[in-house]
Amino acid sequence: MPVHQPTALNHGPGGTQELLTVPQVMACLQLGRSAVYDLLRTQQLASITLGRARRIPTSALADFIRARLDQEAA
Repeated sequence: MPVHQPTALNHGPGGTQELLTVPQVMACLQLGRSAVYDLLRTQQLASITLGRARRIPTSALADFIRARLDQEAA
């Protein structure tokens, strides 16, 4: 079964914004599927829906990680 790479979406002149799948976010955060969907459901992690597919912008993932680090430092 082939491994799917993140989808690139044109985001202005010359810029791209990567969209990650839930399994890619699971691997990045080393969390289970339910935990990632809980983050999405509680809007701690932003996402978009394309048809039935859920995609998480890399910027949203970076913002989530940054916010959690800030919480831990406080």
